Amino acid sequence: MIDFSLTEEQTALRDTVTAFAREAVAPVIGDYYEKGHFPYDLVAGMGKMGLFGLPFPEEYGGMGGDYFTFCLALEELARVDSSVAITLEAGVGLGAMPVFRFGTEEQKQRHLPSLLSGARLAGFGLTEPGGGSDVPGGMRTTAVLDGDTWVINGSKCFITNSGTDITEFVTVTALTGEREISTIIVPNGTPGFKVGPEYSKVGWRASDTRELWFDDVRVPAANLLGERGRGYAQFLRILDEGRIAIAALSVGLAQGCVDESLRYVKERAAFGRPIGEYQAIQFKIADMERRAWTARVAYYAAAAKLLAGQPFKKEAAIAKLTASDAAMDNSRDATQIFGGYGFMNEFPVGRFYRDAKILEIGEGTSEVQRMIIARELGVSA
Repeated sequence: MIDFSLTEEQTALRDTVTAFAREAVAPVIGDYYEKGHFPYDLVAGMGKMGLFGLPFPEEYGGMGGDYFTFCLALEELARVDSSVAITLEAGVGLGAMPVFRFGTEEQKQRHLPSLLSGARLAGFGLTEPGGGSDVPGGMRTTAVLDGDTWVINGSKCFITNSGTDITEFVTVTALTGEREISTIIVPNGTPGFKVGPEYSKVGWRASDTRELWFDDVRVPAANLLGERGRGYAQFLRILDEGRIAIAALSVGLAQGCVDESLRYVKERAAFGRPIGEYQAIQFKIADMERRAWTARVAYYAAAAKLLAGQPFKKEAAIAKLTASDAAMDNSRDATQIFGGYGFMNEFPVGRFYRDAKILEIGEGTSEVQRMIIARELGVSA
């Protein structure tokens, strides 16, 4: 039987993050979001709290926690804002985790302390303009070994945390031979490595997302991360873990929609009565809570299998699919409850609505999640 109760330490951490989200993030994030500015002060605040080091050992500067506790923090942040939450998620799951999972001891000692403190960030360069979900078939970026140097050419798109003032490097997947994908660490500022301007995005407007170009970029052969030719397999593992984290973030957004709606229906009146007294509104909020609760159970269960060292690919896909659906549905219903005010950016539900859609796309689209589930059930090749 799975026990979903939290330990005292987990409860204390969750409450601390909740307070940070409400007191530090909520009052200022709307301005960052509207201007499309990266919230360096909030990132620094998360760093001081140790959030970037949550699931890593103390020997590298981490907090010695686990991946589930990290997901709890993501959920609480996303109840208030997803831009801040995804910055943390990508900083940990796509920036530091590949180095921790697959790096040499020298690479870990060199990079992890600054990443786990939140002083620096790193990106994960996987997606390409012509590839999308077909990563192996669509990959065109190449890395050729020239003596003791990798020479990289190609481009990447939609890369989070890749162009901030505190970005240290991007880990890039590249073809290093025929049907051979490897991953290589490319420090920001390396000659030939160009970081594009910030995208104009529908949502996540206070997070950093950019296109990258590599024109005869030369880095030491020692910058190879993990085993040559195992790059794609390595990052499939990273993406499986990341789907649990994105599910947690999605649950936070879905629950934030419930939070905001509950406050609003007690204050807003129509036809002489608070709108919360109308059954149509009550049923809508009940459905929103049901979705958030169900999605939370799904990611808790997936995280439990991860921590137990059991196969979790199917459960991670189910959690991500269920939670992203909940986020999208809840943000639509919350916007409807708010009526015209839900269409105004000054209200959080409008921001939630804009942020929810990417959750059905990033870390594997909903269609990809269904493919994974079917394959794990043995009904898909």
